[in-house]
Amino acid sequence: MKLHKSHLKLKDYSVSGDSFELFYDASKELLYTHPKPSDSELSNYYSDTNYISHTNQRKSLFDLLYHAVRSISVRRKLRLLKPYQSKQAALLDVGAGTGFFLRAAKKRGWDVTGIEPNPTARNLANLKASKTVFDTATLHTLPEKSFDVITLWHVLEHLPNLEDDIKTFRKLLKPNGRIVVAVPNFKSFDAHYFKNFWAAYDVPRHLWHFSQQSISHLFSEVQMKLDVTHPLVMDAYYVSLLSNKLKTGSLKILNSIWVGFLSNLKALKSGEYSSLIYVLKNKD
Repeated sequence: MKLHKSHLKLKDYSVSGDSFELFYDASKELLYTHPKPSDSELSNYYSDTNYISHTNQRKSLFDLLYHAVRSISVRRKLRLLKPYQSKQAALLDVGAGTGFFLRAAKKRGWDVTGIEPNPTARNLANLKASKTVFDTATLHTLPEKSFDVITLWHVLEHLPNLEDDIKTFRKLLKPNGRIVVAVPNFKSFDAHYFKNFWAAYDVPRHLWHFSQQSISHLFSEVQMKLDVTHPLVMDAYYVSLLSNKLKTGSLKILNSIWVGFLSNLKALKSGEYSSLIYVLKNKD
């Protein structure tokens, strides 16, 4: 990829301590991580056991907070998907993690399939979701036009082959289907406030960093249009806690609450929430 204007220099605070840089592609309103690790190198940045999304741990206040927020989030996701659920509706969850969302969706009547590259997370997911979660290679063996909804909950930013994968998802979608994407928003107030310590940059695991404009642009290239967006209000608080932890070594709870509040308050006018859910559908 051709290098564009430098936006920010930062490092991997979670695993390696390696340095990276974000470049800005103005034509797509997109930031990307440089240097981009190879596939074999990238797997090393996921090797730390602490990285698997606080899976089943409840060791600390932060773990307990994560579980509480996740439970609320799963219920909200299912409510959001309800309008797209017909009888025996098929759901593909890409980046299924340890399976909490898929288990809940299955209980609500969805015919579920999951894709999860991490074998440890995949095994945990299959214990919850009746062996319906598969490795990444399986994605390319699924029949075309077979899913009513494809979800990517904070997954799109991790995909090395972004544009090719979007094309694959589009092929797997039924003509009246939806792709639902949740990603951080680098134009949010909390992103500007924390700068290189903004936890949602999470380089190099996050290879791409999206704005609302970049999501519309990327999916318009596969003949999909933005139907509706939904704010993820709690993400401003959660990301602020993580960002303060990276910056100071402390959660700084009061400051994190304040920054999260300011971010959501400013977003009421600008629409630039810390994270957003995008519902995309086929163009008429």
